[in-house]
Amino acid sequence: MGRTSNKDARSSFEDYFKRATSPMMTLLLLNEKPMYTYNLSQELEKRSNSTYKMTFLYPVLYRLQEQGYVKEYSQEITENHRTRNYYAITDEGREYLKFMLKKYRELLEAVDTVIENGIPGDSDKQ
Repeated sequence: MGRTSNKDARSSFEDYFKRATSPMMTLLLLNEKPMYTYNLSQELEKRSNSTYKMTFLYPVLYRLQEQGYVKEYSQEITENHRTRNYYAITDEGREYLKFMLKKYRELLEAVDTVIENGIPGDSDKQ
């Protein structure tokens, strides 16, 4: 009961990875300068050569905002008073970003070590 196809498992892996790393990626970009949502998603897609696309950016931003890592402000962008909502990282967000980057690197190193010591089906490593 409930087996998933290989295609579902592959997309699921990518979805989980993006879900886990999207707050870090968002804070990384906001650490450079305040941005609005479309700018954030386009910049991330551009820097990742269209590999990393975040389709659900608002929930990430709202969660980061609730946690105090991001603040939102409106800025007038046209003469007829049209505004755009920008997001900026807070000091707490910078500290959290440092923590996340450290943990990410530690976990990545651990995963790489496990992989190097035994890739499934790699008979040369045995």
